[in-house]
Amino acid sequence: MLKHYRLTIAATDRVMDVALVAGIWLASFWLRFHVPLVAVTKGFPAFSTYAALTPLVIAIWGLVFQAHGVYEPRRFLRGKSQSAMLLRAHATALLCFIALTYIFSEYRYSRGVLVYFALFGGVTLVIARKLVRNVFTLLRRRSGQRGVLLVGEGPSVELLIRRIDRCPELGISVVGVLVSADSSAEQIGDRPVVGRYDEVVSAIERTGADQVLVALPRQQWSELEGLLAQISEDTVDVQIIPDIHEFVTIGCQVEDFDGMPVVRLNPSPLMGWSAFLKRTTDVMLSMVALIFLAPVMLAIAAIVKATSNGPIIYGQDRMGLDGRVFRMYKFRTMRQDAEASSGPVWARPRDDRRTPVGSFLRSTSLDELPQFWNVLTGDMSLVGPRPERPVFVQQFRRDISHYMLRHKVKAGITGWAQVSGWRGNTSLDARIRCDLDYIRDWTLFLDLKILVLTVWKGFVNKNAY
Repeated sequence: MLKHYRLTIAATDRVMDVALVAGIWLASFWLRFHVPLVAVTKGFPAFSTYAALTPLVIAIWGLVFQAHGVYEPRRFLRGKSQSAMLLRAHATALLCFIALTYIFSEYRYSRGVLVYFALFGGVTLVIARKLVRNVFTLLRRRSGQRGVLLVGEGPSVELLIRRIDRCPELGISVVGVLVSADSSAEQIGDRPVVGRYDEVVSAIERTGADQVLVALPRQQWSELEGLLAQISEDTVDVQIIPDIHEFVTIGCQVEDFDGMPVVRLNPSPLMGWSAFLKRTTDVMLSMVALIFLAPVMLAIAAIVKATSNGPIIYGQDRMGLDGRVFRMYKFRTMRQDAEASSGPVWARPRDDRRTPVGSFLRSTSLDELPQFWNVLTGDMSLVGPRPERPVFVQQFRRDISHYMLRHKVKAGITGWAQVSGWRGNTSLDARIRCDLDYIRDWTLFLDLKILVLTVWKGFVNKNAY
């Protein structure tokens, strides 16, 4: 049902984006220097200087849009959020472009051109998307709607009807629903019940359906063989939707494994270009942080050494991506033998195990600065769920639903839970919900937002002790 549409719309979007981004970049130069709203006071640069950047602009926008999932099939079905998604991706690409040209080029490009590009680019991309969707909807209507017969009952079928109604550009409409022999329903959602499972062949003829969508509840999967046997000789298009939505927490994907369909439940969103872009951002920003914070870290190291016995840097096992254990580094804030008698325990208010400067370092998060090295080496990311000690993970995975899904991405120095106020000894359930929301909705823009909120809200936290 969706494959041909996905391929067509994805190809259209990619070609359109390349043309628009390149055209708007060049048009922004023309608007700034040939139709100036503000007088040009620093001379007129050569057009070739800006034109030479067009391939870089296309590459950055293409890479960032791919990482943001702009061209993913699931995005096509979210019309209301598509504009916001495009604007976030456009803003992220613009920030990446500004950073790259600032770091690697001595020439400073006109801020006026960048402003024009930012404003007209965002507006044009959103309008163009809407126009393309409207054109596809019009073409579908003119070519005639394809009738779909749904087979199944329960919440999954009702949800499927709502999703189909939400996407008129697909050119399909539900002409009726078949239910089990035990059902007394006369309609599902607002669609009429046109028969029972054993009447599928006659129902196809009566409704003129072009497609059959089988969405049986799990309790009725035994009916599937009989249904498929009835329509095995029919030319109607048959598709099966498994009733597994309640097991989907952060998403699902359907793959073809040598002709065998495989459903992946809760896959990591950070794969391919998304993982590459996030890793590139981590490496660049962690290197900058280590360079600029080196004097601060040297001063903290000297103070830690002068005020207590033991090593300056404290390494502790934490669980990260895919449940792998790594060594996380912090400035030591506790006595060297802090857990000798108690075993692994969480820090607590007015903890007498802290060193003279330990309380200050922990409350200001300065003890976590060495974790930029963990980011640089690839054990952690700048943004992600905070890593926990393996001994506590074994306890939490038994007590908290979906706890282990937070290890689908790298652990982070900061995260959505932390900037939302769930840091330290706070609600674990709320923290896990934030972590899963972050994984499900990840974009590079969200990472940048969390980094800005981390700096904006400050590093001091009442729950860090």
